[in-house]
Amino acid sequence: MKISYDPTVDALTIRFVEERVECEVIRLSDQVAVDIGPGERIVAIEILDASELVPHIVDVGVSIGNLAVAA
Repeated sequence: MKISYDPTVDALTIRFVEERVECEVIRLSDQVAVDIGPGERIVAIEILDASELVPHIVDVGVSIGNLAVAA
């Protein structure tokens, strides 16, 4: 899992699957989209205009990689 913030486009991405896969994008709102891959697996969640939804993200930023999910 990787969580990253791109200040150039003000987008926060939470990626669950590292490899590139073909996805269907489901828009939950104008700002939030979920990428669904094969087997209806959630591949990523993208949050646009993240600075409006996550206070101080522009000042602090975020980048977390190689997270493991415990079973």
